[in-house]
Amino acid sequence: MAEQLTGLADDRALLGRTSTAERVSDILRSRIAEGYFPPGTRLSEDSIGGALGVSRNTLREAFRLLTHERLLVHELNRGVFVRVLAVEDVEDIYRVRTLVECAVVRGLGEPPYALDGLAEAVAEGRRAAREGDWKGVSTANIHFHRELVALAGSERTDELMRSVFAELRLAFHVVDDPRRLHEPYLARNLRILETLRAGDRDRAEELLADYLDDSRAGLVEVYGRRVADAG
Repeated sequence: MAEQLTGLADDRALLGRTSTAERVSDILRSRIAEGYFPPGTRLSEDSIGGALGVSRNTLREAFRLLTHERLLVHELNRGVFVRVLAVEDVEDIYRVRTLVECAVVRGLGEPPYALDGLAEAVAEGRRAAREGDWKGVSTANIHFHRELVALAGSERTDELMRSVFAELRLAFHVVDDPRRLHEPYLARNLRILETLRAGDRDRAEELLADYLDDSRAGLVEVYGRRVADAG
């Protein structure tokens, strides 16, 4: 916990003089997504509030916001914890992803498409893989899908999927072999990018739907086994 709190103290400068619960929740959401606070971790109000230099009320409001986003859970008489997903949660996350991401591709309109963000995410993933940084590959993969969703040009959709992707990473942090989980999708990200560059929106949607179905099946298998072993 000491290392995590040191990192939070570094984030204190981000709050500035206009500290708000929303900004605190943004910081904690990022730290949870990065794995600083793994699933099942109890979050201490005193320690985190002290590290960020915010009031107890502000921190409690941030906790409430993140609980609403399904990243935290409040357990009576025990405190606030980073949520541990059930297998059913993982399956539901993928249902939402398929509905939204495929709809985004389907609604792209006529090419050419603004694909610079997707291309950078692909390059980011390949760099991380060359360095053996599989956590970085996971992050790049999430960036790829966030950039894909951003093609819709909808702030509401971006906000919805930001929470969905943050929740998804709770499952990723439990997996004990991230390379096996993420490496196969580097090539598939590139293929979707190239298909969109060619202007073939329909084929890109087919590739994406198959991709998400395979990703769901693989993660559910691995995650379900880990949860069962932990139980």
